[in-house]
Amino acid sequence: MPSDSRTNSPTRPMRADARRNYDRILAVAAEAIAEHGAEASLEEIARRAGVGSATLHRHFPSRQRLLEAVFGDKVEALCAAATDLAVDPDPGQALATWLGAVARHAVSNRGLAASLMRGAHDGDPTLGATCHSMITNAGADLLARARRANAARPDVSITDLLTLVNAICLAVEQEPDGAAQADRLLTLALTGAIGSERPGSGAA
Repeated sequence: MPSDSRTNSPTRPMRADARRNYDRILAVAAEAIAEHGAEASLEEIARRAGVGSATLHRHFPSRQRLLEAVFGDKVEALCAAATDLAVDPDPGQALATWLGAVARHAVSNRGLAASLMRGAHDGDPTLGATCHSMITNAGADLLARARRANAARPDVSITDLLTLVNAICLAVEQEPDGAAQADRLLTLALTGAIGSERPGSGAA
């Protein structure tokens, strides 16, 4: 990941109140993007977070910086979920559960990735590649563990599985119940791909 964006500078941590504001803005922004897409109103995000527009722009000088922070936070959560699932006694189910979390992440993006690409010249040009590598590496570890337990086909790669998840999410992203649709389709696909019954709904 890029350097920690939760600091005002590389060497000076945020004050506790500033950290709370930052975290609240980030959480509200993620909800707003899931509801309204990447063009969600910054003024509405500030209002729902209980801060002024000036506070929001102090933490996130541009929409691009806010979108990057939301995306990075989601990717970190997916990687943390993979770490937690690495000790699950059922490696096949652990992989399926994580892929379900990836699908929910993708459905909730609502154009976030596309907006980040359009505005890449204004933000961190390495973010997309870095986050892709993080997700791929996290999933590859779970897939390797599932293979060792004979719970995944040897000819399936993590790239195959992530491409499958992405295709499913693109197909349902305009549906009002996109997350449920993605979960159902992923369940059907994974039954053949890795032999698991369902992607699960417990991962964050």
